[in-house]
Amino acid sequence: MSGNEGTSPVVVDDGVYDVFIIDATPESTDTETAGTGGARWVVELTILGGEHKGAVVAVRAGGIGDDEIALIGMPATLTVTNGVPALRIDH
Repeated sequence: MSGNEGTSPVVVDDGVYDVFIIDATPESTDTETAGTGGARWVVELTILGGEHKGAVVAVRAGGIGDDEIALIGMPATLTVTNGVPALRIDH
């Protein structure tokens, strides 16, 4: 995971983080899965607490929806295990 362009990357330790989606950019779309959450995204998140509170990190995610406008502002949970991030939208 990386932080903002032009700044030092934020390295997030293994753990569970409450986050807020501030941007979602389509990385790719799969026309066969349109409408089923099949789009792949680069999602920018703000960490809401702990040592990295306020840090912005970017992760790649899929299966979280097809509408970038609907994703922005959503609360989510970022889980990092062995350095690998997983994002779950908290509806």
